[in-house]
Amino acid sequence: MTDSPEEIWPGVIFYSYLSAVRREKVSLWNHPTLIYQVSGQFTLETPGQTITINGGQLLLIGKNQVGTMTKVPPPGAPYETIVISLQEDLLRTIALEEGLEPDGPCPGPRNREIPVNDYLKGYFRSVVPYARHAGTETTDALGLLKVKEAILLLLRAMPELRNFLFDFSAPHKIDLEKFMLNHFQFNIPVEQFAQLTGRSLSAFKRDFRQVFGSAPRQWLQEKRLDQARYLISTKNRKASEVYLEVGFRSLSHFSYAFKQKFGYPPSGRGAS
Repeated sequence: MTDSPEEIWPGVIFYSYLSAVRREKVSLWNHPTLIYQVSGQFTLETPGQTITINGGQLLLIGKNQVGTMTKVPPPGAPYETIVISLQEDLLRTIALEEGLEPDGPCPGPRNREIPVNDYLKGYFRSVVPYARHAGTETTDALGLLKVKEAILLLLRAMPELRNFLFDFSAPHKIDLEKFMLNHFQFNIPVEQFAQLTGRSLSAFKRDFRQVFGSAPRQWLQEKRLDQARYLISTKNRKASEVYLEVGFRSLSHFSYAFKQKFGYPPSGRGAS
């Protein structure tokens, strides 16, 4: 088998298989997402939380946030995981059919490990055959039934998740300065930064200039380069180690931008 993910129900239920590699990837979660670890280790890092799950464990990721995923296969075996994207239109359908609605806030972290009881174990055992047979897709009707079953079993295990899953309010307009200082290293489009801070793109650009005195893309590059220079000069890190960490997609672009800003390459004497 090759690297995936493969779609079991297109756009909603996925199966990921990695044979012998470790991957780190910046991701944006627009919807609550369930991750069931079949084998191997999955780590989620957000600015406020780091959580790791291993084979047989289940993680619920909150919507409207950005983070880094790390996938590590176990020694001599593949990495396998099942991912269910709990998209708002599906949750609304299930809420109407089952008479479910939030009745208050849901205290606790935005990402949380879900205790796996016998019912949830049985549910994911029923999904695994679809996952392991390449090219097998469910129908829309069956896919909706499988997602509904997952939701109802989650609520049976943790009734308070009703408020976590069925809150359909728009993201609140949050403190832009605090958010950007905590998230600048994530290489996502400006449009997604706007969404995550609860703003339209035009409002985001306007507020951003008021707070930082420059356009978002310009500020992001400057901030990332300053952080890179700090890591290289103070922490003795290599350019090849830090360019992804601070939000650049390629080492060549990072090296060019670094030299343009500071007058010397990131590997040069001026960095030390």
